Amino acid sequence: MVTVVVGAQWGDEGKGKIVDVLAQSADIVARYQGGANAGHTLVCDGKTIILHLIPSGILHPHVRCVIGNGVVVDPIALRQEIAMLDAMGISVRGRLFISHKAHVIMPYHKLLDQAREQHQGIGTTGRGIGPAYIDKYSRVGIRVVDLLDRNALEEKLRINLAEKNALLEKIYGTERLDVEQIVAEYLEFDRFIDEFVTDTSAMLYNALREGKQILAEGAQGALLDVDHGTYPFVTSSNPTSGGACTGLGIPPTAIDRIVGLTKAYSTRVGNGPFPTELHDETGEILRTVGSEFGATTGRARRCGWLDLVALRYSVMINGITELALTKLDVLGSLPTINVCIGYRLGQQRLKSFPVDVPTLEAIEPEYYQLPGWQTSLDLVRSFDDLPVHARSLITLIEDYCQVPVRLISTGANRERTIWRP
Repeated sequence: MVTVVVGAQWGDEGKGKIVDVLAQSADIVARYQGGANAGHTLVCDGKTIILHLIPSGILHPHVRCVIGNGVVVDPIALRQEIAMLDAMGISVRGRLFISHKAHVIMPYHKLLDQAREQHQGIGTTGRGIGPAYIDKYSRVGIRVVDLLDRNALEEKLRINLAEKNALLEKIYGTERLDVEQIVAEYLEFDRFIDEFVTDTSAMLYNALREGKQILAEGAQGALLDVDHGTYPFVTSSNPTSGGACTGLGIPPTAIDRIVGLTKAYSTRVGNGPFPTELHDETGEILRTVGSEFGATTGRARRCGWLDLVALRYSVMINGITELALTKLDVLGSLPTINVCIGYRLGQQRLKSFPVDVPTLEAIEPEYYQLPGWQTSLDLVRSFDDLPVHARSLITLIEDYCQVPVRLISTGANRERTIWRP
């Protein structure tokens, strides 16, 4: 059966670690959307590993890893990741499988992304993700399967570059790109990835028939979903659980568990509304103690209190069956902890999470205050050993969202994980 792991906030919830932990009992870990703009950080045996495309189950030798059709593949990032893992003695050969239907990020996608970001200020990473998805839905994208035929690839590139070069040169004032150079680069990339390319939808179908355990891994978070997030300050794909079906080619009937990840507080990278954001010393404590800097860009993350209104919305749109709470240890030094339990717009108390930016920027959060525990969680390995006020926070989350918290992370290492039956 299939377990889907989704970020329940604005991304950066710690999906890398949780997928790595859950992968111990999985046969396949499959990434279903996004691109190299997402960084999943793993800590194993004291070593920190940051992955951008390869699924977070790759550290387990028994696990096969799939990059699904919903992912946009950056050739440079993929080769760098494979080389990094090889240098660490972690072989991906025979274990990594890339969908032949996945779209490929081209050089012009990155140039366009960076040029548009200067004008729009959405807060993208400039990795070409958005423009690659634009081409996908405009039906002019280059897929992995297109790299197999040089003539067909060259024809598609000439058509695309006629438009892209005009945009780059006349609107954004950058230099034109050469078709022959790009064709040569990507044909060489095709030779490199040929051993990994397969029909991953068929592979996953057969695995389901054999009763294998599949872990579907999303990137970013539900509140950055292009349909259900804080549009237009969103990513270009569907990190929500429904994206697992379209991004991997699996049926919704195969999914029996949806794990939603949330920090014990909130963070956001880039621009966009953030109702519980802190601009004070407490926000700086969360950023410093939580090492809240982007794994992909190094950008400082905006920090704020846990927002249960937003989390309950995420539970609703994803069908989350259980929560994984991360970075509980980061709150350890705070004398009091606030949790947002409602939104007010003037005299009106809102009954649901609004996804339009003007409303979100105008609301005032209502907080419930809990006493802090002001002690380290380094040696805590069971729920009953948690400080009473930490347990009260978890109970509040469960009662508000009507979903159990089954997994609690108190640090980056695998062993700093508490399981609840």
